[in-house]
Amino acid sequence: MEVKVIDSKGKATSKKVTLSDGIFGIEPNDHAIYLDVKQHLANRRQGTHKSKERAEISGSTRKIKKQKGTGGARAGSVKSGTRVGGGRIFGPRPRNYSFKLNIKLKRLARKSAFAYKAKNDAIMILEDVALATPKTAEFKTVLANLSLTNEKVLMIVGDANDNVYLSSRNLQRVKVVAADSVNTYDVLNAKKVVLTESSISVIEKILN
Repeated sequence: MEVKVIDSKGKATSKKVTLSDGIFGIEPNDHAIYLDVKQHLANRRQGTHKSKERAEISGSTRKIKKQKGTGGARAGSVKSGTRVGGGRIFGPRPRNYSFKLNIKLKRLARKSAFAYKAKNDAIMILEDVALATPKTAEFKTVLANLSLTNEKVLMIVGDANDNVYLSSRNLQRVKVVAADSVNTYDVLNAKKVVLTESSISVIEKILN
């Protein structure tokens, strides 16, 4: 699969890049994508939710009324979960939502995500972007040249590039990640995936 390389001014260069069919041309596996995205979202959960149960509510533990003879239901203390102001019955407790997935399955999920983007012509190959200083205005100019100003964009760079990352940090619909840390959720969540030239070899090395 050959794709033209575009420069930062939005013009096609004479260079072409061949994307691996083993990554960008496979038949996507929806279940692998589901599991990987589910794990990603689960790992992001803090799991710090907590409600007070009967033993943690402040109040008297004396019996409210006698057991029999009132014509009403039996009642214990005011801390009972069935009474207003009482403890929560089976309330949420702090827990860890993360779970494990095999590396092969996670690789298949990322391949499938890239394959979906390739099928929908949502992948763009860009020359390596070099910014002398972190400037959001310069990065916005690059996006405008690529006609991606109002799009949700994921830019994948070969190595961690601080100037590019810092220039894009204030833009809500843009995310810049290094090729060795890209995940399935980010690929699918973006409308357009922009790969820099140096990132392709890193992605192919990891996923192949």
